[in-house]
Order: sequence, then structure tokens, then C-alpha cells
Amino acid sequence: MTIAAADPVVDEAVVRDAEDFGAYAKTGGWAFGLKVARSVQPGGGAAAGDQESGSRKVSAKEFARIAGCSPERVLRYWRAWDRAADDGLVPVFEQLTPGVAVDLPDADVWLSYYTSRSSGDSPRGHAIAAVAEAEGIRPTKALEVAENPTALRAAILADPGTAQAARHALMDRLEDDPSLRQELARDIAHAEELKKAVGAESKTAGQVDYVRQVIDSGEVKTASGQKIPAPEAVVAEARQHLSLIEDVDDAEAGEYADDAHKALQALVAETVEADPQLRAHERRARFQSKVAKAAKAFEELTLDDAAEVYEEEMLEQLETLRAAITACIEELRGVAPAAAAAAEAAVAAEPTAAAEPEPAAVPETEPAPGPVPAQAQQEREPEAGSVSEAVPGSVSESAPTPVPDEDGYWTPDAAATTA
Repeated sequence: MTIAAADPVVDEAVVRDAEDFGAYAKTGGWAFGLKVARSVQPGGGAAAGDQESGSRKVSAKEFARIAGCSPERVLRYWRAWDRAADDGLVPVFEQLTPGVAVDLPDADVWLSYYTSRSSGDSPRGHAIAAVAEAEGIRPTKALEVAENPTALRAAILADPGTAQAARHALMDRLEDDPSLRQELARDIAHAEELKKAVGAESKTAGQVDYVRQVIDSGEVKTASGQKIPAPEAVVAEARQHLSLIEDVDDAEAGEYADDAHKALQALVAETVEADPQLRAHERRARFQSKVAKAAKAFEELTLDDAAEVYEEEMLEQLETLRAAITACIEELRGVAPAAAAAAEAAVAAEPTAAAEPEPAAVPETEPAPGPVPAQAQQEREPEAGSVSEAVPGSVSESAPTPVPDEDGYWTPDAAATTA
């Protein structure tokens, strides 16, 4: 700059302008922030350093009057310097006096501390500015939008892109804002069209998850909720349908997901029907589930106010229900022998376990326990009319025939329960 000043061709006023321009180009708003920081004391009081030097700072109102601008604009520069001083980037106000020069930060740092809008100085404005910086945009832009919600609404209503941006922002905020989440859920609950849309999307998501689980786990659920290994044909069908779902637009995904779910359910049903034991288990499970639900419903009934709930039509329904239950019990009792015979045949068809090796011989001095001789066995058998013959449940030729449990397995407990 001194070289330019020494040039007789260049006017001094031009030199001053060039110097001021260079300072602003290097430091940006810091140059004006320094002028405010070293000359303004909010409230008009002098700082300790001002009193020692004999100079006196002025109030923001007085500085604004001399500068020909608003006090609010002056205070925005003062607060920006204050925030930078808190971060140790610039000297504190007490170290500054009118006319003092200090080293200033780069220009691009200024916008991290200064906002040209009055709302930026509030806690709300600070929060908006912080998020704006994290998103890579100037805080002033975000503050301008926040100060004009009507303009934001107009942009959302008119522009699909703005609406999508607003939707993504709301979804990101829902996780950390329980109040907004509850309000949005309430709005959806009171909008019939939204409720239908949410229900449809939930159904689609559940069907797609079902297809993925078949592929990932290699298992499928039957109609009764039992998990069984998924046949290779079912897994292959699931992969094919999932590939189609992922290739279509979201608007068409619902139809493809529904087709995939129906196709896999049909294959699972065919697998169940092809396995007699699995088929029997499924039917038994469905029957037991319905009986359990009916029993629970009656357990929850109370007759403390029978006189108040009595109706002739209801009594007729109960009579019909009792007749149906009686018929069901008689039917099940009638097929009990056949069911037991079928279970015996199933057990007989199963491969028998390999015979265990006979124990090694032991010295005669310590005879090993073995089969009881026939003569001794006859001596141990009770005579006719003995106590063991009269006690119900004792071992005899008239012992009850054991039947399998609900899963088709033979256990002593099941035989005892049946007896």
C-alpha cells in the first residue's frame, strides 16, 4: 500500500479506498466488528481500560446515530465479537480501546459468529444457525425461512421438492421430539385417508419382511404359528419375489408384496398337506386354539349381575352352544379308540433303537441282578383277590390302554392322564 501511496499518479483518496477494500477482503466483517468492539460499550459505561487511557466508549445507540444505522445492527456486530472472544479467537472488550489495531481472523470465519438477522441472537436462532452450519448452508438463509413460516408453507404447498425436503426433515426430527411425534400421530388418526394409507403401507412392510425372513432364516411359519424348515422351493420362490419387489417403484411395491406373500403361503400350505404328521399337528393346533379362546371368553364372564344381563335370546344362544359343545365332546370320545390305534401304528412304524449289549458275567460270589426266574415270578404274582388286584391303576391285564399326547408322542404321563 505504501508503494501505491508514493505513486504521484494515484490520488490519496483512492489509496484509502483501496486499503479499506483490502482490509475488508482479508478480514470480511471482522474489520467492522473491531470498530464496534473497540468503540461501543452497551449501556454507555466506560470499561476499566477506557478510564486508564482517558478515552471513553459510547453506547450502541450513540454509535448507531453517528453511523447512520440502527442500534440493532451495531449490537449484532458487538455480539458476534463477544462470541468470538468467548472462543479465544479475538481479544475481549476490556483489552480494546478506541482506535487500537489488532490481528483479525480470516474473513470466512466471520459468518460462523455473525448473523444479519435479529432472531439469530436468541437461543432459538443459535440452534437454527448450528444446524444450518452442520448442513453446510449459511445460517442467515435458515433464519430467514424460520422467520417466515407462511412463506415456508407456500413453498411446501406449491413445490413437490420442497414438500419432500420438509417430509425428510420431519422424519429426522421425530426421533428426538416426542411432542411432535404424538401430534403427528394424532393428526394421522383423525384423517381417514391417512389412516387407510398407513394401514396399507404397514401391511406391505409386513409382507416384505415375511419374504426376507424366509430367505434369511430358512424357516417358515405355518398357519398355527409353528416354525418349520423352509423347503428349497419356498426359499427360491421368496428370492424371486423379493427381486421383483426391489426392482419396482414404491407405488407398485404393495401389489408385488401381496402376490409374494400369497405365493409363499400357498407353498407352505402344500408342504403341510404333504406331511401327514405335520398336517395332523396343524389341525390339532387350530382346534385347540379355538377351544382355548372360547374357554377364556367364558372365564372372563361374571354372573354377579345376571338379572341385568338376562335376555331370552341370549339364553337360547347359550343353549345352542351347550348342545354344540356336547356334540363335540361325544364326537371326540367316539374317535378316541381309532386315534389311539393310529398312534400305535405310527409308533410301531418308527425304527426301533439298537439293542444294548448284555452285561458282562460277574463272579458267582456276587451274582448280578438278572431276569427273575419264572418260578419266582409266579411266587411274586398276587393271588386272586389280593390288594394289588383291587387297587385301581395297578399293573394287570385290565390296565388302561395308553394313548399319545397332543403332539403324537407316547409318554407315561399321557397314559396316566388318559387312565
